[in-house]
Amino acid sequence: MGKKRKHSETAAVAVPKKDEAAPERPARTLLGWKDKSEVNGDDSQVKDVELDDSPIFRNKEKVLVTCSRRINFRYRHLMLNVVSLLPHCKKDNKVESKESKGATLNELVELKNCSSCLFFECRKGKDLYLWMAKCPNGPSVKFLVSAVHTMEELKLTGNHLKGSRPILTFSTNFEKDAHWRLLKEMLLQIFETPKDHRKAKPFHDHVFVFSIADDHIWFRNYQIDVPHNETDKLPRGGLEQMNLVEVGPRFCLNPIKIFGGSFGGPTLYANPFYVSPNQVRALEKRKKSGKFAKKVKAKTRRKMHEMSNPLEPDFTITL
Repeated sequence: MGKKRKHSETAAVAVPKKDEAAPERPARTLLGWKDKSEVNGDDSQVKDVELDDSPIFRNKEKVLVTCSRRINFRYRHLMLNVVSLLPHCKKDNKVESKESKGATLNELVELKNCSSCLFFECRKGKDLYLWMAKCPNGPSVKFLVSAVHTMEELKLTGNHLKGSRPILTFSTNFEKDAHWRLLKEMLLQIFETPKDHRKAKPFHDHVFVFSIADDHIWFRNYQIDVPHNETDKLPRGGLEQMNLVEVGPRFCLNPIKIFGGSFGGPTLYANPFYVSPNQVRALEKRKKSGKFAKKVKAKTRRKMHEMSNPLEPDFTITL
């Protein structure tokens, strides 16, 4: 066995480490790394520059996308198509569609460090509702989704790079009323990809089109097709040679109500022209029941006519 070292010897061997902080990583921009002179300067100079310069706004928008349980397969594919179009979104497990879903979703948004939420709620396996909310203070909008066509269903020829930033275009109808302006701002904040997001590509090659027709919001996604090659490049501003090729998906949003809070609160706007799908199905059943009642009445009238006009007996003998 070796001899134990004395405490004085161990103290002499141990060398105290210097408390040196790791050098800060230089900030990266789209044009490359910043100059070393800017990064390695004195801390006092950097603080003075930060105080003198105006604060720069950085978009840190993150969207939580989830759905309710017992959702239809077509609506689930639509949700996955929306997730593929938004590189700044996060997915989560299905949420039970109950009265307390608002508190659950607000808690999930906070845990995922997001600022917005898209909740696809399916009822009766037929009707799809889309909740679009800014968490945790609101506002929030409830839509009825119709005319759903997924990318797998359409099989269009358009194609764009996954993760690229879209150009958002809105029709002029969004400026006519206050509730349309509010919906435009919410769509702009949720569907616009932040510039410096780590999963986003720093260029634009597709367009999101939001247009209003019959008090409904129609969504389309187009690829920007630029026909050029190495020898014949497209000059700047040559928009006449650019084409738009549809990619998908397609869906229509019918606004039902706008709430002041997140998934609830005071009602800011209610659509007076909204008719629920249950009422539509009830009217169709009444029409079918009306057809059956007409058939029964016609049958009884035919019997009464035969009883009131009996046929004379036929005594002719056939050989």
